Amino acid sequence: MTQEFVPITISGTGSYAPKRILTNAELAESVDTSDEWIFTRTGIRERRIATDGELTSDMAAEAGRRSLETAGIARGEIDLVIVATTTPDMPFPSTACLVQHKLGLNSLAAFDLQAACSGFIYALETAAGMVRSGAYRNALVIGAERLSTIVDWQDRSTCVLFGDGAGAVVISRNHDPKSGWLGAKLGCDGSAVELLHLPGGGCQIPASSDSVEERQHFIKMKGREVFKAAVRVMEQSALQILEHHGLTADQVGCVVPHQANLRIIETLASRLGIPMDRFFLNLDRYGNTSAASIPIALDEAVRSGRIKSGELVLMVAFGGGLTWGSSLIRWP
Repeated sequence: MTQEFVPITISGTGSYAPKRILTNAELAESVDTSDEWIFTRTGIRERRIATDGELTSDMAAEAGRRSLETAGIARGEIDLVIVATTTPDMPFPSTACLVQHKLGLNSLAAFDLQAACSGFIYALETAAGMVRSGAYRNALVIGAERLSTIVDWQDRSTCVLFGDGAGAVVISRNHDPKSGWLGAKLGCDGSAVELLHLPGGGCQIPASSDSVEERQHFIKMKGREVFKAAVRVMEQSALQILEHHGLTADQVGCVVPHQANLRIIETLASRLGIPMDRFFLNLDRYGNTSAASIPIALDEAVRSGRIKSGELVLMVAFGGGLTWGSSLIRWP
């Protein structure tokens, strides 16, 4: 017997960014760099930095609350919470458990998902499958990061890139046959771990005085190799999801890419043959917020009117792992 799946959609979006703004000029006071050097190589002007005591779960909960308001869904109607993050409040319990408590949600399924900067796309597909099965009604999917805690502020090649923030969406059963979630294509290449990773803190390199002294608890990245891999896997993933649904790149109304580097996005646009004016960008104000990157951008695109009802929206990301993924939705 063929299983019938429940059609689903994104019913609400929300985001949160800390008030503290760290500009390129401020960074230039502590490391050998300049606003011109950073902007010409990345497209970033500033990023948000969480204040002392402002946790990943706090930002996630606020973004989640705003997405519930947008969706017009009562907290009691949520029966699944997934948080994509690389910077949880603590190893366990999951940040999702903490968010569930902070939002006052009922006893429900809640867990974290870690796929680095691709985490939100992975979490979306996971939630989509669970709601689509009919076992869940509404899922709160959040990407949240406090990357400022794992950035090496002495390394100018990485510290200029990252920021903090959170974005969220509500995945719900869909009652509009003309719109809704189409699907995702995910991928991973575990042989490329050292291109972008955080060596310390796990069982391979447990925290110790030596690991701290060797700065093993900060992000390590091979920039040029990441650039090449990112463009390749995002192009591949985007074309695969479009082909799977019998669509072409010129039919996409808005692309919401992972906001990592403007040059990566421009190269991707050229390869896909999609004009840059169809890409929604906010990395100049936030930098790379990893799993929070796409949901923050998606929320801003929706609230600004950039995404129109009935428009085909493509979300595409890459991250440490090496992971990647693309998602398609016909906007409600």
